[in-house]
Amino acid sequence: MTPKHDVVVCPIAYNELTKLESAIQRFLNSPVRHAVDYVVIDDGSTDGTTSMINSFKQEGISAVRHDTRRGVGAAIRTAIHFAKKAGYRTIVIMAGNDKDDPQEIPLVLAPLEEGYEVVQGSRYLGGARIGGDMPLYRKWATRFHPFLMSLLTGTKVTDSTNGFRAMRLSMFDDPRINIDQNWLDAYELEPYILYKAIILGHRFKEVPVTKIYPPRELGYTKMKPISGWWSILRPLVLLGLRIRR
Repeated sequence: MTPKHDVVVCPIAYNELTKLESAIQRFLNSPVRHAVDYVVIDDGSTDGTTSMINSFKQEGISAVRHDTRRGVGAAIRTAIHFAKKAGYRTIVIMAGNDKDDPQEIPLVLAPLEEGYEVVQGSRYLGGARIGGDMPLYRKWATRFHPFLMSLLTGTKVTDSTNGFRAMRLSMFDDPRINIDQNWLDAYELEPYILYKAIILGHRFKEVPVTKIYPPRELGYTKMKPISGWWSILRPLVLLGLRIRR
């Protein structure tokens, strides 16, 4: 595809038919739709998500689809490579399960105009808002992870597990950031990118954003409490001990 704008917004989705449709509708109802492109990364959905996305083609919504499920990290990698190849300058990653507010896309983009290269949305900065029912284990984990990230990088981070962020694609020209590693296919890629960006001196900033948790009957999360959170913690352990690069 030929970019219409410099920025592409890429929600990551796997079997999120109802919630992704709501996220797309909210995007289309927001003023930002006229300033960015919107390309869903469909990680091999089997629930009708693919057909639903296609129904929005006339509205300018498109998708890049994996034939089979590969993992959220692999989907984000696909988004980055797609965006670079297409000629975009900036990518915004969002949740495909309607937890993020598309009207806040300008909030994560604004610091990039000041020279920052990665802007992390934070649900814990002043001015942020958390809605819905956030499970207790998730509250603990989303506080512990940024504590460890801050300790290892020497930079204050308040929310390192929030999937809403904007990045200059030129950052991935740095050969020391190698996103094409198989061990980053699941939840590892996001903290890997953030850790490497900070450690290597790429300009980083957090901004307050909203995070809304859907009703439990719609399906809270696909992340398993133990294996999923180890997947998120693993990059900090391996990078911190210099076992991985």
